[in-house]
Amino acid sequence: MEDLNAIFSPGMLVRHPDHPEWGIGQVQSNVGGKLTVNFRDEGKIVIESARVSLLAVFDE
Repeated sequence: MEDLNAIFSPGMLVRHPDHPEWGIGQVQSNVGGKLTVNFRDEGKIVIESARVSLLAVFDE
């Protein structure tokens, strides 16, 4: 499966498509198909790229 999250680098802002209540998250790292994202309303979460395609945020 293609890693659709490969474009995300540390510092970029994202949203989780299944958890909008988490708010906007900032990518902390993107290594080996796993992204660590610090969400404003949920905290630090590790996301597997093969399971979830995050949404980029450009208007924040």
